Amino acid sequence: MSRKAAAGARVSVVGSGSWGTTFGKILADGGADVTMWSRRAEVARSITKSHRNQDYLPGITLPPSLTATHDLADAVAGASQVFVAVPSQTLRDNLVALRPMLAPGTIVISLMKGVERTSGLRMSQVMQQTLDWDPTLIAAASGPNLALEIAKEQPTAAVVSSQSLETAQAVALLARNRYFRTFVNTDVIGTEFGGVLKNLIAVAIGIVDGVGYGENTKASIVTRGLVEMTDFAVALGAQPETLSGLAGLGDLIATCQSPLSRNNTAGRLLGQGYSFAAVVKQMQQTAEGLASVAPVLEIADSVGVSMPIVQQVKQVLDGTLDPKDIAPHLTTTDTDEPQGERTTDDAKTAGGGAVWGALKRAFDQLRNGGGSAGSD
Repeated sequence: MSRKAAAGARVSVVGSGSWGTTFGKILADGGADVTMWSRRAEVARSITKSHRNQDYLPGITLPPSLTATHDLADAVAGASQVFVAVPSQTLRDNLVALRPMLAPGTIVISLMKGVERTSGLRMSQVMQQTLDWDPTLIAAASGPNLALEIAKEQPTAAVVSSQSLETAQAVALLARNRYFRTFVNTDVIGTEFGGVLKNLIAVAIGIVDGVGYGENTKASIVTRGLVEMTDFAVALGAQPETLSGLAGLGDLIATCQSPLSRNNTAGRLLGQGYSFAAVVKQMQQTAEGLASVAPVLEIADSVGVSMPIVQQVKQVLDGTLDPKDIAPHLTTTDTDEPQGERTTDDAKTAGGGAVWGALKRAFDQLRNGGGSAGSD
């Protein structure tokens, strides 16, 4: 599809939260004709008539080519691409409703960053299973994408991943405009797990921030968190390069350092002494990291990957570890013996080599003007 052909394409966004609405704006500003589905009829009316979604994007004016409806069939009718942005734990039920309305050949894109709690499946896997859809027509979009900043048209980038490079490119042609640049790759596993795992590390950063620890503690957690992310994703079949890219390191940096991050906010409340139940009650939007901790640790255990940071986050969530006691444990394993930071320093340490290579590739890409090695 040429850039000219992409202009005026009919697409749909299922979900009208902050990220769904923002992505609808991205698509509309790129020239597409966008219809959103909103669970709440009053939100759909506001988007269409007032060009506002005040509940989720206060102060943002939406483009006229972005409209919304409470009728799911109307939202997806005639759409060549359907972007799905609903809470990850509700995805399966939403897909059951969506399935009879999808035309054959429609490309379906996940905008979610979570794993299904009951099955441990990534969002694209839930899509393939529930829709009985060709995996080459499924894609996932991820990256350092804080919704409000993008809605304010602050420049950023993302990556679209699909088993089919042609599908990824077709989606990327629509999901780009003067303030939003989209790259492509075919590593769906790495792209999706990068978006999932950074949420868990962001919760940890929020916890220590809420306790009152400083930048050294947080830098240690981010760095060792990237080790855990890379080890986990590679063990499941991802390419380590993906974790050094937008869906891994890029998203990790943005999510850990920004007060706009829901996962960071949830962690900060935990660090301030609120219980898990109280945090969930206070959060107006879903913090995907809270729901993903348990299934991620189950998967990690099944493939023999150590994730001490995520394990300690789970203990805080369970109420078995006082948040103020978390920092000494976050960046260590159960042994008191010195551990190698990289695989080359200690053959028994699985994670260091991966993160060292990831960081080296990231810095090499920056020196070379931001170009990506192979996949982008």
